[in-house]
Amino acid sequence: MSKRPGRPSRPTTPTGQTDGGEERLQRYLARGGLGSRRSCETLILEGRVRVNGRIAAQLGTKVTSGVDKVTCDGKPVTPAPGHLYLMLHKPAGVLTSLSDPRERPVIGDLLPARGLPRLFPVGRLDYHTEGLVLLTNDGALAHGLMHPSFEIEKEYLAKVRGCPTLDDLVRLKAGVISDGERLWATEAEMVRSGAGSAWLKLVVHQGRYHEIRRLCDGIGHPVVRLRRVRIGPLVLGKLAKGCWRRLTPVELAGIRRAVRRGTVPSTSPPQKGTNVRGALPSAAPRVRSGTGQNAIRKPRPVQGGRAPASGGLRNATSRPQRGGSARRQERRTR
Repeated sequence: MSKRPGRPSRPTTPTGQTDGGEERLQRYLARGGLGSRRSCETLILEGRVRVNGRIAAQLGTKVTSGVDKVTCDGKPVTPAPGHLYLMLHKPAGVLTSLSDPRERPVIGDLLPARGLPRLFPVGRLDYHTEGLVLLTNDGALAHGLMHPSFEIEKEYLAKVRGCPTLDDLVRLKAGVISDGERLWATEAEMVRSGAGSAWLKLVVHQGRYHEIRRLCDGIGHPVVRLRRVRIGPLVLGKLAKGCWRRLTPVELAGIRRAVRRGTVPSTSPPQKGTNVRGALPSAAPRVRSGTGQNAIRKPRPVQGGRAPASGGLRNATSRPQRGGSARRQERRTR
């Protein structure tokens, strides 16, 4: 059987280029290590990008690598020949940035000055939060990890003041209102507790500003210390503070698979009245054998072994009259 001829599609390369070498400008900038595609779109709209000396303020602009000259803020942009993926353990008191005008410590200070292409952090951890940060020059993957629609899980260990009750953990999963937003955790567990404090394991995927701290403030147990230990399938493990390493092929395949899948359970907070510990499957309807008019009765054999014409089930109104009742009815009609 021959296939119906259709409109041929233009072949693409893994980097998103077509057979003519053209690609969208924001993708080109992302491959050049300037950030995610969304942040590169902002650079274009702000008029900071030039193609062959002219300002390119249109998101539909296409360029050809090796042919067109692209600059951002006057500096040439050249995509790296390959992508690099690093896991870094950010200490508290360090900015998730490569530079800071106030000269505060940044994660760029933890990387070697030479030997690495220009990388950017995927998402941010606030100044006082420690833990896992992913750095890469793969803008497409960074976009998938950061965009809320892909719902990539982030797991945190939070040391909070006081000892939350079981009801407090239920509230974290049911959702709390903070600054007009409803925030919730897909998982909330007590890890351990001590004198005046406790450690909680919290999993979220919304990516809201200071999400964990606002969640814990909402139940009256503010965060004292916060550490991110997982992004999707990537686990911080025993990587020491201030150290970094390349992702293994298995880790890279796992994070790509998570972005392609792009869905996780519990995509919305439980509604009011829902059992947040897990809904039970609905029970099958029970067959009642009452005496009401609509009650369904078990089939009973009729005298002579003949089944009812209704297929074995009959209701109370279809019960046949007894012989004595039939004779009395006959006398009345005479």
